[in-house]
Amino acid sequence: MAAKRGAEMVKQIAEYISKGSSFDRVTQMIKITGGGEGRCVGEFTVQAEHLNRMGSLHGGLTASILDNITTYALMSKGSHPGVSSNLNVSYLAAARPGDVVEVDANTVHAGRKMAYIECVLRIKENGKVIAKGGQTKFVDLDTKY
Repeated sequence: MAAKRGAEMVKQIAEYISKGSSFDRVTQMIKITGGGEGRCVGEFTVQAEHLNRMGSLHGGLTASILDNITTYALMSKGSHPGVSSNLNVSYLAAARPGDVVEVDANTVHAGRKMAYIECVLRIKENGKVIAKGGQTKFVDLDTKY
């Protein structure tokens, strides 16, 4: 059972969701490097198209990354992806073009109705945390998603 929820499952989920025609494709630059059993780890290199007008990683993209990666972590635990009831991001430092950003999401609790997932984004080179946050998801939905 663990193999079906391991890193390969997380990679398949991420590829399927990010390669579609929906907004989620904005996260297709993330390479999943690990995960399973409620966790998802990935990384990406900050490019020009990821920047805000100040030349650093755009906050909206950061929030979208957190939203998607936490959902992948939750799904790797065997939970329905659910719908977000709360999403929060604290922006702590800037990421610049060329920075490799690691994203690490962990499912804190996945219950019958609600799930709680946390996430940290950090610069790979020095471990500096650039953003952290998480989300609460309602997961008691019809499985015909």
